[in-house]
Amino acid sequence: MRPTVTVRPMAKGDLDAVCAIEQVVFSRPWARASFETEVSGDPRSLSWVADDRGAVVGYLVAWHVVDELHIGNLAVAPGTQGEGVGALLLARALADAADRGIEHAALEVRVGNERAIRLYERFGFEAVAIRKAYYEDNGENALVMFRPVHCTGAPGPAPGETP
Repeated sequence: MRPTVTVRPMAKGDLDAVCAIEQVVFSRPWARASFETEVSGDPRSLSWVADDRGAVVGYLVAWHVVDELHIGNLAVAPGTQGEGVGALLLARALADAADRGIEHAALEVRVGNERAIRLYERFGFEAVAIRKAYYEDNGENALVMFRPVHCTGAPGPAPGETP
């Protein structure tokens, strides 16, 4: 993990960088308007960026829905992947969820995205269902993953990451 990376709330001024990462990382990227909605002040929207000395290198968008933190989007810039940025963002989201009294966390991930699945498993997420043909671009299934927010134990670093 780069010691210069910090996590802070996403702001309107981050959207150019967030959208640039989104375009490179995803085959069906979110529209800028979707991210604009996330920073509009809705208290249910929980969005953060990973900032490396003023440069956005990753982001996470989630929603507080009743008693659940639903993670909708997590991405890390290609040049920073594998350095613990995703783990830092996920840890922040779960810590904030715990502070808000949220009970559960859930997400969908492509069944073929093994790197992301490993990250989520390290954080205590477990596969609970498959959503058939969830992704419109290629019909790939989504793995639905779930965990209580108040899991015991902290995740360790992934292979290649420093603690």
